[in-house]
Amino acid sequence: MLTTRQSQILEKLESQGTYSVSRLASDFNVSLETVRRDLKLLTDNGSVVRVHGAVGLAGQMGEAPFQRRMRENSAAKQLIANHVAASIRDGDSIMLDTGTTTSFIARELINHRRLSVITNSSDIARTLATVNGNKVYIAGGQLRADSAAAFGKTALEFIRQFTVQHAIISAGAVNEQGIMDFDLEEAEFARTVLSMGNRRIVVTDHTKFGRRGLVQVTGFEAVTDFITDKMPPPEIARAMASGETRLVIAGQ
Repeated sequence: MLTTRQSQILEKLESQGTYSVSRLASDFNVSLETVRRDLKLLTDNGSVVRVHGAVGLAGQMGEAPFQRRMRENSAAKQLIANHVAASIRDGDSIMLDTGTTTSFIARELINHRRLSVITNSSDIARTLATVNGNKVYIAGGQLRADSAAAFGKTALEFIRQFTVQHAIISAGAVNEQGIMDFDLEEAEFARTVLSMGNRRIVVTDHTKFGRRGLVQVTGFEAVTDFITDKMPPPEIARAMASGETRLVIAGQ
């Protein structure tokens, strides 16, 4: 028999992926010792696996990082993807950077026809290539192990050849200064993607609000549409309005 908290721990791991033990203690407002006691039973019965201070469901610990991130906040990402896909018509041109939310968008576009798609993501390219008369162009270079996407000079030079109707990037962090990321090459690629589009779209779920990334991607003045699942904090909403960015809450 599981306690209510132990059942809630399993629900969190199912929807969010790997958690640190300290984060679980913070989320449930209990001590580390209490969480460790809860996890001991779940570990003993084979439900979870603990590795280096983190815990995850036993059947998911061997997954690639990108696949784990695809499960995190998947309902919110699906909601955003539905909204974006509904705004794209057959025959449109789209540029997408790599990210779990943009991969959700690619899956929602699977029934569109005659799309022209430019991306650095092998996942997005594989999803939309060879179906419904689509043309898919993928940036070259070495694929990263964590995302199966190409970055660097070759990828940048490739995408600069195109101008598209919809340029779509995902965000690793969003605050009142704009869009940020944690990786220099990813930030540079995302910035370049936005500059290639007539409609310049940033997509992200609400968990990225208030984060401080390492590298600035862009201010809100370079973004025409910001699509998310929940209303951002007031200071971020004001910054969007000041930059004349259209804020869209998917599903509302």
